[in-house]
Amino acid sequence: MSIPNDTQFHPSSFLLLGIPGLETLHIWIGFPFCAVYMIALIGNFTILFVIQVDSNLHQPMFYFLAMLATIDLGLSTATIPKMLGIFWFNLSNIIFEACLTQMFFIHKFTLMESAVLLAMAYDRYVAICNPLRYSTILTNKVVSLIGLGVLVRAVIFVIPFVFLILRLPFCRNHVIPHTYCEHMGLARLSCASIKINIIYGLCAICNLVFDIIAIALSYVHILHAVFHLPSHAARLKSLSTCGSHVVVILAFYTPALFSFMTHRFGQNVPRYIHILLANLYVIVPPMLNPVIYGVRTKQIYDRVKKILLQKQDMEK
Repeated sequence: MSIPNDTQFHPSSFLLLGIPGLETLHIWIGFPFCAVYMIALIGNFTILFVIQVDSNLHQPMFYFLAMLATIDLGLSTATIPKMLGIFWFNLSNIIFEACLTQMFFIHKFTLMESAVLLAMAYDRYVAICNPLRYSTILTNKVVSLIGLGVLVRAVIFVIPFVFLILRLPFCRNHVIPHTYCEHMGLARLSCASIKINIIYGLCAICNLVFDIIAIALSYVHILHAVFHLPSHAARLKSLSTCGSHVVVILAFYTPALFSFMTHRFGQNVPRYIHILLANLYVIVPPMLNPVIYGVRTKQIYDRVKKILLQKQDMEK
């Protein structure tokens, strides 16, 4: 395969365009993005603080929630500050190494979040289907191993993305019509064949598909167990413990599904719609997750309320 003379293997930098077609609105788009980031930071740090200081929350369900909050902080911080730099200060340049680093962390945190949602589904399955064995099945050691597995799986599947990009030669076009660096967005700038990148990308997506199927199977068993409970009150109580998790699952997978569908089948959809959908699934879940769990989880809601009331009493 011949490589054009104007090809660079490792260009010094790329240019992130932001949201093509909406350049004139970039300044205004930045404000809701900034608000989302502030809510994500405050909400997830609050979740982590409450779980740390309240010994009653040192349980598997809340350990998984702490993992989710940590991942959300990482995912939002890996994307939104650079977006705001593009929207407000026209800081579109990103050096090659920084672009690869951002790509690595975005894909890593996305896979980790999916795995933690699966772990939380397993937690709910054990709590409802095997309540008497809950404390013996989900010990601190098991939770730690699950957390390690979440991290290791993500790293193992994402590291090849870096090497698949490093092997590609890049032509003159170093412009990425996006707000952040992601694997296929970088691969498409190459002069060489990206067939391997496409195949491996689909293999990596299979991780998310596996997680969705496993979560669905968990809830089939959960619903089967719930509807066999003797009383209506017991059924409602069991379902209420899953409510927050179901909403979080929908908040994470729905934008990702729409983004995937528009990329594959929405050839007539404007490019800015593609970019906005791709942004939704990396910025919305980190904002929504702490809000959903803060409002719907009684233990966290009560603890936050208590802290706020104590602060008000001290100010008086």
